[in-house]
Amino acid sequence: MNFYPEGHLIDTFENRASLESPAALSEAMRDNKILEARAIMCDSDHNLIVDFGFMRGIIPREEGAIGIREGNVRDIAIISRVNRPVCFLVQDFIRDNEGRITALLSRRAAQEKCQQEYINSLSTGDVVDARVTHMEPFGVFVDIGCGVVSLIPIDAISVSRIEHPRERFSVGMDIRAVVKSKENDRVTLSHKELLGTWEENAANFSPGETVSGIIRSIESYGVFVELTPNLAGLAEVRENISPGQQASVFIKNILPSRMKIKLIIIDTFDTEPEKPAPPEYYFHGSHMDEFVYSPEESEKYVATKFVEL
Repeated sequence: MNFYPEGHLIDTFENRASLESPAALSEAMRDNKILEARAIMCDSDHNLIVDFGFMRGIIPREEGAIGIREGNVRDIAIISRVNRPVCFLVQDFIRDNEGRITALLSRRAAQEKCQQEYINSLSTGDVVDARVTHMEPFGVFVDIGCGVVSLIPIDAISVSRIEHPRERFSVGMDIRAVVKSKENDRVTLSHKELLGTWEENAANFSPGETVSGIIRSIESYGVFVELTPNLAGLAEVRENISPGQQASVFIKNILPSRMKIKLIIIDTFDTEPEKPAPPEYYFHGSHMDEFVYSPEESEKYVATKFVEL
């Protein structure tokens, strides 16, 4: 069985077919099949309610997520799912005081199934699909399957440094990431290794061109201008510029042996922040043992090795 971030199944034919009748829902329960539906409300006891049309389903609070029962996860993990897709396994059918049949569902059980059958089998260097759930100044949290969340630290998002993950991602964006480490059931991810080497990014530019960039930092010895998320060049310091500004830069020279791009700033300007575009990936495989960022002729050797601990 394939496991996906929450929201991937809800509009599939197979999922819709399993939610079209009581008989189909019962069959999904017998097959232990993970389904998805939209949570329409969270009641005062923090139970999630879904509506199938022919009946309602309830995800009791303690079945809302791994860790709720143990007190390791706050109830916001449940409340925040209202009006969003939730995955679940059908556990039973119960009758309320008025005789109405309700499907008893468990999101926690779906997450445990995903953990045991998919996440626990991941190795460092494996590339996974993920969906951005929320962002903090220190990194971005992503769903890697059935609402199980992993962290991409901010310094692992791209080679070019950023102030906040919102400069690269938006909530709900589908991305890819590589497993950097595993500790017990916690998976930490990286992203920059999928965005191409210095050489792959530099191949998009030539000396003599004037291109757009983003000013990332201003140092005493120069201004770092991002050309792509994994490539920055260095320009001379000039007045009245600040990090975050858009810039037009002239490419003076490209030096693979020194892993440097020399730039001249032509102009800078302020713009309203735009919604980030989906990342452009250079690596499309399912596993990497090593990522060598630096060119072969470079004086520096910059690499990430994915080694099982």
